[in-house]
Amino acid sequence: MKLRISRGLLDGIVALASKTPGEEVCGLLLGLPPLAAAAPATAAGTIESFLPATNVAPDRARHFEIDPATLIRAHRAERDGGPAILGCFHSHPGGDPTPSAEDAAQAEANGALWLICAGPPWTASLWKAVTNGAVHGRFDPVPMIVDPGPSAP
Repeated sequence: MKLRISRGLLDGIVALASKTPGEEVCGLLLGLPPLAAAAPATAAGTIESFLPATNVAPDRARHFEIDPATLIRAHRAERDGGPAILGCFHSHPGGDPTPSAEDAAQAEANGALWLICAGPPWTASLWKAVTNGAVHGRFDPVPMIVDPGPSAP
């Protein structure tokens, strides 16, 4: 499984994180999931947009919790024919873009994608929440294909 994202979208998520370097930022990844009928090694979905959300966690410097109202709106939009929710993104201020033990404890093994950006200097990685994952028993890495593209809006 691979996921495509434009350079502009990835830069947009990183820019959002860099604006609040002392707190974890978060939001949703929206787009096209990989085709189930395609061979797993070649199947590629596309992250077409992201939806920033308010982090409602009590300790935003070390945790994130996506605002439930944002999540509900995104699910309603998806049901009405809008973009699919592929997963979430969040930042690790001053850390690295690998899922933490706390991320693993909070994640459901439902195949959702987790894009984690960390910095400075800012980098990003993509993960899939699974049972018996390689990282903390919950996450497997997902190759990101970063396409050149226009800047994020």
